[in-house]
Amino acid sequence: MKRLAALVLACSFAVPGVVMAQEQGYAEDGKDIYVVCAPCHGPEGQGGGGGDYPRLAGFSTEYLISQLKAFKARERVNIPMYPFTVERELNDQDILDVSAYITKMTLDTRLPEMEGQVDGYERLLAAKRVLQIPRAPGDVDKGAALYKENCARCHGEKGEGRPHDPPLAGQYIKYLAKQFREMRADARLHPRPKRLIVPLSEDDVQNLLAYFSTLDD
Repeated sequence: MKRLAALVLACSFAVPGVVMAQEQGYAEDGKDIYVVCAPCHGPEGQGGGGGDYPRLAGFSTEYLISQLKAFKARERVNIPMYPFTVERELNDQDILDVSAYITKMTLDTRLPEMEGQVDGYERLLAAKRVLQIPRAPGDVDKGAALYKENCARCHGEKGEGRPHDPPLAGQYIKYLAKQFREMRADARLHPRPKRLIVPLSEDDVQNLLAYFSTLDD
């Protein structure tokens, strides 16, 4: 009904030569779609496999949509994602809906204060919405300087991300390390690899990872 209402509203204001309708995702519908994603990415979008599967909670809709479309078009290589991003499993509206749902997910970095008498199940549910990234080895200060010079413009001053660039704060270090390897091997696209990725030494990467691991403190 929501999709039909949106379509009727868009058509009622349409004028020749002007496109009034905008793409819109519905989080309520996206919740049903996300059931397929939860076994790997976690029921709260917290990721899984100790970093094999990334945290998704809180990613922007713009970024999520772009990546799902890239998987679907095989522009981003990720074999485990292929079966879930074919047209019959995930059409364009499904992409909008599940992105709208994921972007509303939130994760704490520590267990919130719980007043009064709290049962174990309630505390367990709260714990599932907490994601803490262990400190990674490396020189945090050097990593912070590199980040400020090369990364902050797109990924945000504190790694919070931008609409079209993912957050780095609160992401698994194991996953981020893999992304560096893939970008350096041209297995994952980066808008400016020759300027920002290729020149990095192994120590530079490790120092960046060390800095990333502090961003959710």
